[in-house]
Amino acid sequence: MAERAALGSGLDGEISSLHVTDRGLNDIFSGSSAAPGTPAAPQPSVSEVSIPPSLGVCPLGPTPLSKDQLYQQAMQEAAWTHMPHPSDSERIRQYLMRNPCPTLPYHHQVPPHHSDTIEFYQRLSTETLFFIFYYLEGTKAQYLSAKALKKQSWRFHTKYMMWFQRHEEPKTITDEFEQGTYIYFDYEKWGQRKKEGFTFEYRYLEDRDLQ
Repeated sequence: MAERAALGSGLDGEISSLHVTDRGLNDIFSGSSAAPGTPAAPQPSVSEVSIPPSLGVCPLGPTPLSKDQLYQQAMQEAAWTHMPHPSDSERIRQYLMRNPCPTLPYHHQVPPHHSDTIEFYQRLSTETLFFIFYYLEGTKAQYLSAKALKKQSWRFHTKYMMWFQRHEEPKTITDEFEQGTYIYFDYEKWGQRKKEGFTFEYRYLEDRDLQ
C-alpha cells in the first residue's frame, strides 16, 4: 500500500530509497539457531519503496482550499498590508495659526448656524457640493455633500470616481446595466460634460442609503 501511495503521488525520488527486506526480518526473528550443515531455505526477493516526507503530512496529496478558507486567507493578507499605526490612536490636534490675522467684525467669526445639516447643504450650488466632496475627503462635510447630490439625482460611479446624472430616460435598461445619455462632472477639467451612449453598469453604482 505504501508503494502504491508513493507511486501515485509522483514525488518518488526526492530522498534516498528506504529498503525493506524480508530477509533482514527473518534474520531478526529466527536468529542463528539453524544447525550447521542444514540447507538454507530459499530467500524471498527484495522489494524497494521510496516514501517522500510529504506523504506523512498529506498521504492523499494536497487538498484544495474551500471558498471560505480562501476568503479568510485573502482577509488576512489584506489586514497585513493595512497594519494600524500608533498615530491612528492619537487625538486630532486643533490647528493653531502661527501668525493669526484679525478679521473685520462684519466677516464670519464662527461657522454659520446649522452649517452641519443637510438643509444647509441643499441650499448650496451644485459646483460647491462637488468642491466639498472632492476636497474635504473623509469629513462630515463630504458626507453631507454626497447626500445633497443624491437628492439632486446624481449618482456616483465607483470605477470612474465621478458623479453621473441622467440627461434623458435610458434607451436600454436591464438587470445589470442601463444605457443612454448622461451628464457627468469631470473633476479633472472641473466642469460638467455630456456623454451619449454611455453604459452605466449597476455593479459600479454606489447605492448605499445615506442616513
